[in-house]
Amino acid sequence: MPSAARRYSERLWCKPLDGAPAESSFAPVSETTLDLRGLRCPLPALKTRKALTRLAAGDRLVVECTDPLSTLDIPNLLGQTGDVLEASSNQPGLFVFRIKKA
Repeated sequence: MPSAARRYSERLWCKPLDGAPAESSFAPVSETTLDLRGLRCPLPALKTRKALTRLAAGDRLVVECTDPLSTLDIPNLLGQTGDVLEASSNQPGLFVFRIKKA
């Protein structure tokens, strides 16, 4: 006869009755790249805001800009939206922002 602890464990980790594997309750996290090269202020910030509204919490958005003012505008935008700037890089003529949707 199984112990009480084993019966409890089996209830927590039981398989569906049809024998199929249980589906995960975690949604996959997606990463979207937004190419905003050549756009000038305020378009990179506006398009970033619009793209963020389409993402689910936990999704990531990579924004590529050539406008130097985006280094000020996008962090300020994230301060308003509450999303997280995970990383940013400044390459010659290219600014890349990695954002996590809150």
